[in-house]
Amino acid sequence: MQPRNMSMSGVVDLAAVKAAGEAKAKAEQARAESARQGGAAAVPPSALVIDVDEAGFERDVLQRSTEVPVVIDFWAEWCEPCKQLGPLLERLAVEANGRFVLAKVDVDANQMLMQQFGIQGIPAVFAVVAGQALPLFQGAAPEQQIRETLAQLIQVAEERFGLTGIAVDADAVPGREPAEAPVGPYDALLEAAVSALDAGDLGGAVQAYKNVLAEDPGHPEAKLGLAQAELLARVQHMDPQQVRRDAAERPADPAAQIAAADLDLVGGHVEDAFGRLVDTVRQTAGDDREAARLRLLELFEVIGSDDPRVTRARTALARVLF
Repeated sequence: MQPRNMSMSGVVDLAAVKAAGEAKAKAEQARAESARQGGAAAVPPSALVIDVDEAGFERDVLQRSTEVPVVIDFWAEWCEPCKQLGPLLERLAVEANGRFVLAKVDVDANQMLMQQFGIQGIPAVFAVVAGQALPLFQGAAPEQQIRETLAQLIQVAEERFGLTGIAVDADAVPGREPAEAPVGPYDALLEAAVSALDAGDLGGAVQAYKNVLAEDPGHPEAKLGLAQAELLARVQHMDPQQVRRDAAERPADPAAQIAAADLDLVGGHVEDAFGRLVDTVRQTAGDDREAARLRLLELFEVIGSDDPRVTRARTALARVLF
């Protein structure tokens, strides 16, 4: 499947949430499939450091970042600090043994990438995780500081995105291509769902995800995708000003608060959405309370159960209910 594009239109925070959830779900599937197949094919150490240009950026960086964090070293031949930093990053990439991949970008030959990342000076180092660009540092830095930064990146990639790296075969023959990963049984349906989302066909995306869940009710990516597509479908034709006005004028109206919570989440105000629905559960009873509770659980699915904001909101909900 295609990863979410780092320049995806729409609300930035929701795009990051979506990418994180998709990447984590794909990583979980990949590990399960790898176990069934007896382990994924390892890559040679030479594949841990790659030269990247504008033509191959989507394939070599964006797509790869759904499997492993990609650290980008923006450099140039005339840059003396780059000549010191580059070999250090290459050595650390090999030492990390597949926990991240180093992509080297020559800014003289790739001016567009330099502009897209807003590079003001080199060397500059970014990371891309699940299609999301993260600035790491600019200029030369002490080795220990770089090690600590990369360690934090690896930790965040694993805990937040479920990316545990790629297997490395130290004895692999240089130049040998790794075996392609097997095609999953639902890849065509999932690809159709993503294509429908990109085309704005939310109904088609919802149906595609439901088709997967009809065969595999526990499929993590389909569950996540369905929750996201249904959320986007609900807010697609809302009048944000009217929804906000209704919520402010009718604080005890669960329907008004549920609609506002959807808008909160799409706007990136995750904790506001959760808090609004927890308060609604506290103030209501019967069917109204159950409607608010179920919507809150649906929004938990959009964000991901391991997000600390979800953990805090679950605790708050439990206090209200019990």
